[in-house]
Amino acid sequence: MSAYLPHLGSGLGYRRQLADGITASGFGIDWLEVITEHYLFAPPDTREALRELRRGHPLVPHGLELSLGSPEPPDPRYVEELAGLVEEIGAPWFSDHLCFTRADAISVGTLAPLPRSSAVAQLVARRAQRVQDEVGVPLILENITYHIDLPNPLTEAQFIAEVMEHCECGLLLDLTNLDINSRNHHYDVGDFLDTIPVERVVQVHLAGGTEEADGTARDTHSAPVPERVWELLAELTARTEIKATLLERDQDFPEDFSEITAEVARARETAGWGAGSGVPGAPVALPGRGRAER
Repeated sequence: MSAYLPHLGSGLGYRRQLADGITASGFGIDWLEVITEHYLFAPPDTREALRELRRGHPLVPHGLELSLGSPEPPDPRYVEELAGLVEEIGAPWFSDHLCFTRADAISVGTLAPLPRSSAVAQLVARRAQRVQDEVGVPLILENITYHIDLPNPLTEAQFIAEVMEHCECGLLLDLTNLDINSRNHHYDVGDFLDTIPVERVVQVHLAGGTEEADGTARDTHSAPVPERVWELLAELTARTEIKATLLERDQDFPEDFSEITAEVARARETAGWGAGSGVPGAPVALPGRGRAER
């Protein structure tokens, strides 16, 4: 898949509080990730603001509510609107999580982990493939954090590998989530990277979190990226070529926006790309596939 996708470079998750800094940064930020649900079923002025944002940066929608692991399949109205959004902003791919967020139309209020079995992995893969076919550009799936790990037939890495084996989607590898899970659940990140198909990683997420008094790590997107995560980015990019990095910051924003742009620049440097390395890309369908007729 990766060979058919544009190289976006080093980007930032768009948040309203960061808008002025993003505008002032010029070419310091290669691309922006926007939260899908902020723009679905949105009024015209909200969509116009999104189109204005697109004039300055390539955009990729990142979803929270596709809920591939729910008892019922994804909502057709949601997928229809998502396809329209992707087409409108010319996104080269779109992303969501390996999780469930709804059960019988009731929101569970979090990115909930899935039972890690081959049957569930194959079900999620089939659903992801159908959504990808419907939207017409690649869907990349993100690993989540989980605080309770019940007994499962598969490890986290084996589950991700099983999903990838049964669909043509890509991976959004959240390196902060990987670091947090490995520490909270005591597994080796090298073994994890050996198990998943790293060649399917299209994009990574980078963020900083917190650590509680008992040593439990939390993914809060509220702090600079820790050195452990920078080391993981270097390890990953030594193993495979990725198309994009993305810095996430959702709270406790620094007063000096240059702290944000410095991390965006460090991600670009760690990945081995030059300044302004992102190349705005048109929508790219998988070879032999396109947006399904509806």
